[in-house]
Order: sequence, then structure tokens, then C-alpha cells
Amino acid sequence: MKYRTLGRTGIKVSPYCLGAMMFGAVGNADHDEATRIIHKALDAGVNFVDTADFYSQGESEEIVGKALKGRRDDVVLATKAHLPMGQDPNQQGNSRRWLTRALEDSLRRLQTDHVDLYMIHRPAPDTDIEETLATLTDLMRAGKIRAIGTSTFPVAEIVEAQWVAERRGLARFRVEQPSYSILNRSIEREVLPACEKYGMGVMVWSPLAMGMLTGRYRKGAQTESERVKFNPAYFADAGKLDAIERLSALAQEAGLSLTHLAMAFAIAHPSVTAANLGPRTMAQLDDLLAGAEVTLSNDILDQIDAIVAPGTDIGPLHAPYTPPALTHADLRRRQERDRAAA
Repeated sequence: MKYRTLGRTGIKVSPYCLGAMMFGAVGNADHDEATRIIHKALDAGVNFVDTADFYSQGESEEIVGKALKGRRDDVVLATKAHLPMGQDPNQQGNSRRWLTRALEDSLRRLQTDHVDLYMIHRPAPDTDIEETLATLTDLMRAGKIRAIGTSTFPVAEIVEAQWVAERRGLARFRVEQPSYSILNRSIEREVLPACEKYGMGVMVWSPLAMGMLTGRYRKGAQTESERVKFNPAYFADAGKLDAIERLSALAQEAGLSLTHLAMAFAIAHPSVTAANLGPRTMAQLDDLLAGAEVTLSNDILDQIDAIVAPGTDIGPLHAPYTPPALTHADLRRRQERDRAAA
């Protein structure tokens, strides 16, 4: 396994990051099997593990913590906070009150005294970014965090956070974790250039587009899965299915599986440090690791560009960050009495 520097942190990580979202009740609840999957990834040279408190409500962190006993010092460990961890409205978000507690809870579940990368899982428009950065800076000075980052932040919020950090003398976000795949390339337009400008590492999630780039979901085929039940529109999108057919033919012509084509594409971008593997089973991990040496030629990358244009998304995204003004009509509409021009 080759290693890349995570932004300007000086930390060396593998281009494959083991994502642990599927460990626990949401995916594979067999702790022993999940541990074996983690160990096999580490034995293959993967030294980057990514989880979050929200994954199976802490169970993923518990599994990772048990699996890393005796190997913790060899792993770059990342976790995240922001999403709800209970019914209490203060058990979520990016406030000092919550992040301080959330980190302590994560450290306990992970059975460690620090994390190498602590990420804010989504923006919180109701919280001043200075509040969040000041809290994370204090936690870094306390030795509980080595570096900080964000996940699925719009480019405007990435830039604002960098400005606030510089002007207030606070720790900077060093990593961004956006969604990125052949089917969802919009981050190439602004997010990736901004990350490069500010020296941020990029670890992308869902490089297989929620499984669509495994070849399991094809045009005219009826596929039953929990993911389809959760978001049928995503998997039924005609544009995505048409692209899958063309990409499958391209992969076959190149002598590759669609999965290997997709993973190699994700880590070929110069701004991308690592791409998350999200295996639920050992067989899935084996398949992903088998493509670690795949290199895509310029000709193949050109053909991918012809199928999905750079900087564009095909069809609906599966879990983007939605600004409040798009979900709350009162934030984008003046009072009726003030709407007229005269």
C-alpha cells in the first residue's frame, strides 16, 4: 500500500480508508466478524480508519475500539460528531456543550485517549463557527485530538471557517470529507479547488455511489435491498442507470470490474487523499482490496469524462447537506406585505 500526506498535517495515510459505518446494527452486527474485517484491512496496509458516533448509535465506535486493541498506535483513527445521539435537543450539533461531551463519549467507546482526526459531521447554521473552532482548539491543546476536519461542508462554509481560524488564532480544519464518485462529481467544481487552496486533505465517502457502482443495480433489473427501500428514487434514476450501462461496458473493455474502476477513479484526482471503503462483509473487503493496484490510463479517464462530465452530478444525491433555506419556506420568502415592488 502506498501512503499519502493528509493535507498539510504531516500524517501519512493509505489511499484506502476503512469506513466503519456498516459495522453495528445498521449493517453487520457480528462484532467478531467486523473485527476480522478490520484486522484484514490493517494487514493489507490500510492504516486509516473512519467511524462516527452516529453510526449505529455508538456501536461502530465500540467495535472499532475493541478491534484496535494492541494496534492503536499503528492506525490513523478518525471519528465524527454532530448528528443526534439522543432525544435531548442538546445531544447533537456543533456547540461547545455538545462537542465536549461527544468527544469524551467517543473516546470511551473507542478505548483510547485521543483521536487522530475529529470531524464535524455536518454544518450547524445555528452555531457560530468561532464557537466550534474554539472548542476544537481547546480539545486539541488538551491532547485529545491531533487534527480537525469537516464532512459535507459547502465551499462557502469551508472558506469561512478558514478565515475565522486565521483571524482568531484558532486551529484550522485540515480535512474535508465530501461525497464523491463517478456519478457525483460536483465537488470538482468548487470544493476540491478550495481544499487544495487551503492545504486540506480530502477523504471521500461513497465512492461506489451507495453501491450503484458495484454493478448490482442495472437497467431493467429488479433489485431488492434495504438501500432501495430507503431511497427508491436514487436507484431508479434513468440518468444514473444509463451511465451505469456505459460505465460497465467501459470497465469490461478495460478488463476491470465496475467496482475497481470506480475506486481507482476516486483516488486518481490530485486533490483526493483517500477514499472510504465501506465493507459489510469479508467478501466485499476482499473484492475492494483486490483492486488496490489498478491504475486508470488517461484514455479511460477521458472516456469516463465523456459519460459523466467533470463537475456534474447525475440524478439526485443520496445524503447531501441541505441548507435551511431550502427546507424552510419562511427563510426564502418575504412577508406577503413586502413582496410587491410597488
